[in-house]
Amino acid sequence: MNILFLMSDELSSWGLGCYGGIPKTPNLDALARRGVRFRSAYTPSPVCVSARAAIATGRHVNEIGCWSSAEAYDGTVPSWGHKLQAAGWDVASIGKLHYRSQDDATGFDEQILPIHIPNGVGWLPGLLRKPVCEFKGAAELAQTIGPGNSEYLRFDRAVTKEAERWLAAPRRRERPWCAFVSYFSPHFPLVAPEAYYRMCDPRAFEADAEPVPDHPTLREIAAFFCYDKPFDRAARGIARASYFALCSFMDEGVGRIVSALEAAGQAEDTVIVFTSDHGESLGYKGFWGKSTMYEDAAKVPLIVAGPGLGAGEVRDDPVSLIDIAPTICQAAGLADPASGFSGHSLLEAPAPERTVISEYHDGGASVGITMVRWNDGPDAWKYVHYAEGLPPQLFNLTRDPREARDLSRAAPEMVREGRRRLWEMFDPEAVNARAHADQARKIAALGGREKLLALPQWTHTPAESPGA
Repeated sequence: MNILFLMSDELSSWGLGCYGGIPKTPNLDALARRGVRFRSAYTPSPVCVSARAAIATGRHVNEIGCWSSAEAYDGTVPSWGHKLQAAGWDVASIGKLHYRSQDDATGFDEQILPIHIPNGVGWLPGLLRKPVCEFKGAAELAQTIGPGNSEYLRFDRAVTKEAERWLAAPRRRERPWCAFVSYFSPHFPLVAPEAYYRMCDPRAFEADAEPVPDHPTLREIAAFFCYDKPFDRAARGIARASYFALCSFMDEGVGRIVSALEAAGQAEDTVIVFTSDHGESLGYKGFWGKSTMYEDAAKVPLIVAGPGLGAGEVRDDPVSLIDIAPTICQAAGLADPASGFSGHSLLEAPAPERTVISEYHDGGASVGITMVRWNDGPDAWKYVHYAEGLPPQLFNLTRDPREARDLSRAAPEMVREGRRRLWEMFDPEAVNARAHADQARKIAALGGREKLLALPQWTHTPAESPGA
């Protein structure tokens, strides 16, 4: 089997029609009907750089030390790409990677239109967590919304064209191949093509600001990013309509790539994986963007389709995006595909009792945050651990899918179960201390806290904008 790995950026699970979402996504809905759709898939970290490093290596964030948006994957820890290369596969990336540098050997024979962290150092406010620094870029999110064009839209159009070209090349029939195709959409700026924007009525999504939960770390994150502060009711409606439109725009690109695969005569020889690095809050509980463990930010769509996979199958067992690495290696027919990975192949039987983890050690949070997710069916539980003795959170997602009621005081036995499962995997307090120590060393190497505070701040990675 060849492998086509498609990734969007900042797409929540409810961003697709097949997950019950508002956006019109006919191409990904069709892909889900052809394959297996996972309804409880979680990012290893609700932030781009850390999540993508964990996805590449099939390992938890704390195992690889890519803690924040300034600590990116550099190829030191072997990736699924390295394993395919060693087995003689053609391995290419097309689009956003968000690794440290194009010069690093990260498991690709070629990188087409690669986007990495700026200057090899990334977003530096994420390092300044003791104490949390001031972040001044929040107003940009509310100011850049609605119909129009952007560098991200131009870039994503170019990614689609390059993927079509790559799949059509005669060489694709000479050796087995794996292509990682990665979009920016629907990541902000929330500017969408007018044709897609007209598909949504922004007035239907207008809303007042929601209160931030009464938790010290969540208040800290909300105050740091404060994205919701510049919004009014109308602006929230425009921003949400733009986000939904960007989901449809991204879906159109996926449809073109799948059509190119079919035109190349390789649809029956290819496993397709689709997911997103993390989700988007869209104002829920006062948050925009990612950086929390609420379902909007931490739960993502995940579809695996291809010959021999159950058409239209839906799975509820908790899975992690670190499972993609061993899945790719098993689909490629490699011996011992799970070796070196912490994830489990998605091609294996479901494991409803499994514990899935997500971590956050980035901007706005002075302590490490770890999510523990287990069980499906009548008792799907989520425990959120905040380091250094701060209060935990506990949710029963089956009975309370919108996480409206924190049960950490009402169900102490389930808090203990969440803690037991977490400590069975690693000590989050030791991990928190290690993350801070690593980041302190990096701050010193970059010239110290005061120097970093004096640097210009930015809210999203710039992209070269080829084509129109």
